[in-house]
Amino acid sequence: MKLLPTLGRRPVTEPGEVALHARNVRFDWSRTEPVWMKKEPIASHVLNALSMLLPEGERMFLVTFGEALELVKDEKLREAMIGFIGQESMHAESHNGALEEVLATHGIDVEPYVRQAEFLFRKTLGPRQMANAAAQQQQLVERLGVIAALEHFFAWLGDWVINADLERFDADPQMLDLFRWHGAEEVEHRMVAHDVAEYFEVGYVRRCALMLMVFPIFIALLLRGTKFLVHADPSLPNHRYPMLILRVFAAMWRGSVPGVPSLLISALSTFKPGYSPETVGSTAQAVAYLAQSPAARAMAS
Repeated sequence: MKLLPTLGRRPVTEPGEVALHARNVRFDWSRTEPVWMKKEPIASHVLNALSMLLPEGERMFLVTFGEALELVKDEKLREAMIGFIGQESMHAESHNGALEEVLATHGIDVEPYVRQAEFLFRKTLGPRQMANAAAQQQQLVERLGVIAALEHFFAWLGDWVINADLERFDADPQMLDLFRWHGAEEVEHRMVAHDVAEYFEVGYVRRCALMLMVFPIFIALLLRGTKFLVHADPSLPNHRYPMLILRVFAAMWRGSVPGVPSLLISALSTFKPGYSPETVGSTAQAVAYLAQSPAARAMAS
């Protein structure tokens, strides 16, 4: 098995299925500032906005997978789900730590936006009491379909951040490692949510319909979070949406944030009959990064 010792794309031999497990990590946020890419303040806040969304989203994943786990009889899938749950729990905890120790410590109150995320993921996408068992089952299936759609994005974003040369923007090593460690695990477990959705028979039509719903909402939430952070950051002008969008697109052109057109093309790939997220990223590259992640190595030492 050939692993990638460094970042960048090159031919590899994939290792096949790997056993998923949560990795303990430790980050030192004492020298990290909200604008953690010094040459890219707007891009910093685009990715900070992702950190504001992720904890609540991943907690919704945990609740939903916890419900589904009781109904899954396939032991191999159950094992993968348990590994997924462990990894997502650590992701939520780590991003929440970054919110508290980087943003809040520097005077950016994230609570108003986090409350909106809580409402979305706990009330709108969370479990609800339905009229009968059949409706309750279908509501669970819908939530599993939403998770599969989001996990496609997260695997794509994980592959992007592993390969993006963010060091050239004077990126903070701790924050960069947070996103790359998280992204590598997203690539590593990219098949799980898809396999669960297939097990519960989400189906082609519903998968496509959910992607049509999830994609614009995800982009809108990320843009809203970026606007919130730029407004709260006293070091930046409070751009209105048209100017902010122009600056975000400029950051995309420079490569400091992922491109929405590329993400859209990736989302459209889920409309192919027989779609599988297996081709999104490289397991070998992800595992190689996880073996050298400073945060993971700090806990292993």
